[in-house]
Amino acid sequence: MSETVLEIDDLNVTFATDGASVHAVQNVNLEVRPGEIVALVGESGSGKTVTSKAILGLVPSSALVEGALLLQGNDVVQMSGRRLRHMRGVDAAMIFQEPSSVLNPVYTVGWQIVEGLRAHRKISRKEAKVLAIEAMEKVGIPNAAARFSYYPHQFSGGQKQRIVIAMALILGAKLLIADEPTTALDVTVQAEILDLLRRVRDDFGASILLITHNMGVVADLADRVAVMYRGEIVETGDVADVFYRPQHAYTQSLLAAVPRLRFDDFAATDADERAEAEAKAASADAKEQEWMKDFAATHAPIVVADGLEITYPGRLGQPDFVAVDGVSFTMHPREVLGLVGESGSGKTTIGRAIAGLTAVSGGSLQVFDVEMLHVRERDFRAVRPRVGFVFQDPATSFNPLLTMAACIAEPLIVHKRARNLEEAMPRVYELLDWVHLPREYALRFPHELSGGQRQRASFARALALDPELLIADEPTSALDVSVQAQVLEVFKELQAELHFATLFITHDLAVVGMLADRIGVLQHGKLVEIGTVAGVLGNPQEEYTQRLLASVPVPDPEDQARRREALAAVL
Repeated sequence: MSETVLEIDDLNVTFATDGASVHAVQNVNLEVRPGEIVALVGESGSGKTVTSKAILGLVPSSALVEGALLLQGNDVVQMSGRRLRHMRGVDAAMIFQEPSSVLNPVYTVGWQIVEGLRAHRKISRKEAKVLAIEAMEKVGIPNAAARFSYYPHQFSGGQKQRIVIAMALILGAKLLIADEPTTALDVTVQAEILDLLRRVRDDFGASILLITHNMGVVADLADRVAVMYRGEIVETGDVADVFYRPQHAYTQSLLAAVPRLRFDDFAATDADERAEAEAKAASADAKEQEWMKDFAATHAPIVVADGLEITYPGRLGQPDFVAVDGVSFTMHPREVLGLVGESGSGKTTIGRAIAGLTAVSGGSLQVFDVEMLHVRERDFRAVRPRVGFVFQDPATSFNPLLTMAACIAEPLIVHKRARNLEEAMPRVYELLDWVHLPREYALRFPHELSGGQRQRASFARALALDPELLIADEPTSALDVSVQAQVLEVFKELQAELHFATLFITHDLAVVGMLADRIGVLQHGKLVEIGTVAGVLGNPQEEYTQRLLASVPVPDPEDQARRREALAAVL
């Protein structure tokens, strides 16, 4: 066996643009050994994804690739198109970052998995279907045999990510290139996927190049870490050395920006530490409850849900699907309500219903005193400018034919705050400044921005009309930790200055613990727990909430190992 599965030697990737050439990757040297998991971390736009695509020969033909990319001893840079097609999926497979842009919307997910399998193996459709269903079950797709014939839009964001992982695993590639494989997943499913990747490594000797901005995932899974900054690898080392003894200033700032889980006692090593954490949480909970009581007494609610039900009708003889089942809660001006739960639990559906994008089936939902059950568009039209929405998947929420300036200015023009793009440009520049994007990005198209940059632009568009209520659906899921810290700090400043309320939908409990006044926990469409941050994170009452907290990976290899044991005990 070769000493390395992947060896990158002095890799340079240069893109020709209308202006100057862009050196996306510069003099990168990296190796992945058999049975090893190597994490490649860094900011959005640092060159991580370009490096990973170069390994499979997926960079555009206009890009100049120099250096050597030795995969199983064969140089990818010198491979013909035919050899590259044979190599992809067999020698190396990729788990892409944005599943909505990878899955074809007009074919069932089962057909797409089978297509890749039969392209490399001479097996019947019946045999391929059995293997595809097994792969779907391995990545946690419930009722996989029935959902084999579902289309991508019938899956939640996290479930679509699992489908993409199944497509990468099915051919048994010796190297898995995982580009943000857990970005769209809630923490419980993320823990399952990380365990699955660990088993793939341990049981089959597969190697993994893990590209991620989640330092908790790195601490949980990686053997070695390579830190990338502005196209160069600035530090490489064992996971313990990088986390506990970082040498480069950028690595130090990256670790300092990682949000920490509040009231975390799962890593406590003895009863005294655990008791101290519980007492601290109980004291904070009492103070927060008193504050919320006084706040609610002086601020009339802007959103009132009472027994809210949202049902999607079944098709072709299938039963109706109840996405939201009897949910009740209130939101007040200036309040930040965090909504957490597994993929498919109804979080996004509730947010879309509040924004008037999904019809309410039963119960009551009032938004700015407008009843959403059987609401007419003309009655809700005046409310729309008061609600901003940050969508989960920025790649599909922007028009690919418009520049970023036109995308961000669209709400201003539609609601007649500006007559045309030229008149809206000062506001567009201001919004770009808010989310820490250079002003010259206004002239770029969505595909010319990285995933994290598109997410920040989505945040800017949502704030264009100065909304009173912001619905943020996974607004930081695609951001690296350093940019996430900047955006969250900007969010807190803007929320304090503009006084908008926020429904913060996320699977990141560390982030919601930093920002929220209250947290609601959803499971299978039901609100199983709601309370103050200290109450929910520090003293969870429901077993499901406890499992969520135990599933959160923390950016500390030793603590994360203990948390993995605690999660096994909870399960």
